[in-house]
Parts: sequence; C-alpha cells; structure tokens
Amino acid sequence: MAVMGPEETSAKSPRWETIEELFTALEAPLLGYALRYTGDWAMAEDVVQDAFMKLHAQFEQVETPRRWLYRTVHNLALNQRRAQGKTVALEPAVEPEDPIRQETADPALLPDEQIIRLEGIGLVRISLEALDARSRELIRLKFHEDLSYKEIAARTGLTTGNVGFILHTALKTIAGELAKTGMAP
Repeated sequence: MAVMGPEETSAKSPRWETIEELFTALEAPLLGYALRYTGDWAMAEDVVQDAFMKLHAQFEQVETPRRWLYRTVHNLALNQRRAQGKTVALEPAVEPEDPIRQETADPALLPDEQIIRLEGIGLVRISLEALDARSRELIRLKFHEDLSYKEIAARTGLTTGNVGFILHTALKTIAGELAKTGMAP
C-alpha cells in the first residue's frame, strides 16, 4: 500500500470522524516526515504531538485535516531546526579518539563559572593556533606528553636553552592574548 505524500490528495479523501482515527492513521507517516526535517526522533515526536494538539483545538473548523497536519508538522519542524541552530553547545564537538581531548566541565563550578572557563579554554586554543608550528609542537610535548626540557630537546634536536626560550616566549604570547580579553591579569 502506497503512502500518499503531504501534497497528494485523493478525490475520495477519507473524512475522519474523530481525531483518534486520524491519529491512528497518520501518526507513523507524520513521524517519518518530521524526522526528515529534524533529524532527531524525540524532536520529531514532539513536533507531531504539538501538531495534533493544535488540530484538537480546532478539529471541527479544519476541512482537510490530513493536509493541515502535514503543513503544521512541516512548519513546526522548521521552527525547531531554526531554534536548534541558534543554540550553542557549551562543549565543543570532539572526536572520541582525539588524543588531545580533555574534560572541560568541572561539576564543582557554578554554570556561569563553567561558561567563563570554557571561554578561557577557547581563547587559549585560538591563541595556540596563532603560534608557529614549532612553538605549538613544543607546548604539546611539554603539556600533553609531560616531557622535561631535556627530553624535548632530545626529541626535537634543539638545545635545552632553546626549548626553554621558545616555550617561555610562546606562553608569554598566549598570556598577552588572554590579558587583552580580560581573561588573565
């Protein structure tokens, strides 16, 4: 049995006697339709439920409830997508196998403190990207691999003094950028 799309109407469109009959007949197709727009099952269910609630309030006045439901689900789903696009995730999307992944949320902090911390982390990341590749690599070796200056020197071929100088300069640059934004004194 073919399922008619929202635009298709039959000359013999059924007239449902109750909203329950309409719900039984159209819930599944409407969920699939909403899912295509929202991309999220729970959101699609909410959209379809909202559409049926709106229809219930004016069921007697709607001449073609099937078409009305599809149009309403379409509009509600688009509204959800727009609203979702305005929402900014606090935690950046990071691949699970990313070796640099760190936990950024501290449950001991209040929400506004967590936001300030996340902003600081974001600014540090931006500052790191502004550094040259050698400075970034030395910072990675020092802070991610926890190597000493001597171990970094052996790995990179630089002298211990050079490693210290480059790290010092890079950290001062990051601190200066953070000070410009008020994140550091």
